[in-house]
Amino acid sequence: MVHPVGFARFALPLAALTIVSAAAAADVSSGQAKAQVCAACHGADGNSSNPVYPSLAGQPPLYIYYQLLQFREQRRVNEQMSPFAANLTDADMKDIAAYYSSQAPLATARPADDAKATAGRSVVATNHCDSCHTPTFGGQNQIPRIAGLHYDYLVQQLRGYKSGQRLDIDGSMAEAAQPLSEQDITDVSWYLAGLR
Repeated sequence: MVHPVGFARFALPLAALTIVSAAAAADVSSGQAKAQVCAACHGADGNSSNPVYPSLAGQPPLYIYYQLLQFREQRRVNEQMSPFAANLTDADMKDIAAYYSSQAPLATARPADDAKATAGRSVVATNHCDSCHTPTFGGQNQIPRIAGLHYDYLVQQLRGYKSGQRLDIDGSMAEAAQPLSEQDITDVSWYLAGLR
C-alpha cells in the first residue's frame, strides 16, 4: 500500500506538467472574481492584514495552485480552506493563482530588532534557505515567496513543519525544519518578515 504522503510526492509533481503547460490559459480577471471570498482573510489584493493569514500577493502561481489542490484533495486540512477548495475546479484554481500572483506584495509592519534580524540571517545562511526559495526569497515554481510574510504566520508554519502537523509536497520543508531550534524559528521568521 502506498502511503498518502508518498503518493503525493509523485502525483503532485506529475500534475505540475499539466499546470505549467496550461498556465497561459489562466484568466486573471476571472481569478479576481473567484477570489472575492478570499479577501476576508487574505486581503482584497492578496495582502493580508491579519498576521495569522498569509499574504498571497506575488506568490508563484504554481505554489498557489498546489496549495489549493492540497486543500481540495484533503492532503492539507484547514477548517476554512478545505470547504472553500472542495468545490474548485482546476480552472478555478489556475485563475485564482494567476490573479494573486499578479498582485504586488506589500511590506509587513514590525518593530526593528537588528540583533534578531542578524541572528535570523545567520540561520538562513546556515540552512541554505535561498537554494529553494531563491536569493531574494521571492519563491519559484511550487516554492513560496517567504520574504515579507507575517512573522506570526512564518513561526506557525515552521513549527508545523518541525512537528509534522504541516505536510509539504515532497517532505523537503519537514526535513529542513528538523534541526531548527525554537530560537532559530523565531529568529529566521523575524528576518524573513522584515525583507521587502
